[in-house]
Amino acid sequence: MHKLLKQSFLEVKQHIPTTHSYESLLSHCLNVATENKHNAYISVHTNYAKNKLNENLNKLENNSLFGIPFSVKDVYCTKGINTTNGSKILKNYIPPYTATIVSKLENAGAIMIGKTNMDEFAMGSGNIFSYFGETKNPLNVEYITGGSSGGSAASVAEGSCFFSLGTDTGGSVRLPASYCGIVGFKPSYGSCSRYGMISYGSSLDTVGIFTKKVKESAVVYNCISGKDDLDATTNIHTTRVDLSNLQNNLNKEKIKIGIPIEYFPDELGNEIIKVMEETMNFLKDQYNVEFEYISLPHTKYALSTYYIIATAEASSNLSKYDGIRYGYNHFKEENTEKNDSIDLLNYYISNRSNGFGQEVIRRIVSGTFTLSVDKYETYFKKAQQTRRLITNDFYEIFKKQNIHFILTPCTPTTAIKRNIFNELKPYEMFINDLFTVPISLAGLPAISVPINLENTNLENNLENDKTKQTIGLQLIALNENDCIMGGELLEKVKI
Repeated sequence: MHKLLKQSFLEVKQHIPTTHSYESLLSHCLNVATENKHNAYISVHTNYAKNKLNENLNKLENNSLFGIPFSVKDVYCTKGINTTNGSKILKNYIPPYTATIVSKLENAGAIMIGKTNMDEFAMGSGNIFSYFGETKNPLNVEYITGGSSGGSAASVAEGSCFFSLGTDTGGSVRLPASYCGIVGFKPSYGSCSRYGMISYGSSLDTVGIFTKKVKESAVVYNCISGKDDLDATTNIHTTRVDLSNLQNNLNKEKIKIGIPIEYFPDELGNEIIKVMEETMNFLKDQYNVEFEYISLPHTKYALSTYYIIATAEASSNLSKYDGIRYGYNHFKEENTEKNDSIDLLNYYISNRSNGFGQEVIRRIVSGTFTLSVDKYETYFKKAQQTRRLITNDFYEIFKKQNIHFILTPCTPTTAIKRNIFNELKPYEMFINDLFTVPISLAGLPAISVPINLENTNLENNLENDKTKQTIGLQLIALNENDCIMGGELLEKVKI
């Protein structure tokens, strides 16, 4: 990998045009992307990227995103470019429009180079459920990247681009960021437009950002956030990040961070506990941070609540993929004649059962069950009520206990080997989302930041075979400005 690709885009901008050009930067990224040795990309668009750069040259060079190559999770619509959502059922779908946030980035001069691999319909936590194959972790190819935005995380970690757009429904940005050793930022629900994002769970889906440094996430967020008339869920009062005062705000007052006691279950690995403890000690000693153990009592219901709501919304959102209006049509694709004895229902069943993967089918069936007439009150309604209790827990802590940030583990363990993860039962895979889904249910912003382990033997002792591993911690705040500020603080930790 060229040394330039290991840097953040804010660092790279300092070398242009003195020692490097935007053309050479793009060329280096495309070389890595087209090699695609980690299967991070479903498609790479070399000519598209080069044409975009040529169109933009000499227009917006003072913009911090100008000329910076980025990738996009293949859940975002891109006009004239295949958008598959990681699924066979959409493998030939070409949208007639581009997602709002992708357009915003391109208008700022950023260069999209490709569409990244993902768990089909964003359903999964290991990036093993893609129709286009598993994505490999650039830190060690034997391990999962995490999902569902694993391709986006891998594209940044491998150096084929400088930032990437993912989606986060229940942890799909924060989880792979932690496993791949990069920053993963989930803004609050409604702060960024979802127009052009193919839906999974509409009340949970949010835009997500992968970068190498926390400040870069703020730069990208400021570009893509804000009210969008094409998305009624966007918030007119969206918080922007004040990049000029991040450090000043950190030094202004004593910082109080809450540590939820519910986030230390039996499933939590000893190495994660050790990093949490040493991070707290570092921040106490170096930044005079005050820690307080807090309680979020309804956290124990979060995982079941999330999967009831998410699958119910998915069963509704995915009902339109019937192979008639659009999507995979089994009879046309396989050149199979439709037997006259096949009625409309079985025609749908054939298209959907052959077009969707097993994990998507599993979640559709689960969601349909919880929305059925005799189960709605028992499951879906109760889940919505519990969601409100989980949300209230967070707001009580922030507003009544004067907590600035909440710090938690991001994942119960370090990255899992792919062959082991593939053998897990579905409910065992769900455990990966244990620490991320409560924040998604509450609609709050959160950021996963990799902890610098350079001064400890922990990095080499995480696995018996001494493979490269990383640990990310999750920081939660009331708004994006505070979240980025806390992320910058976490980024300074050295243990």
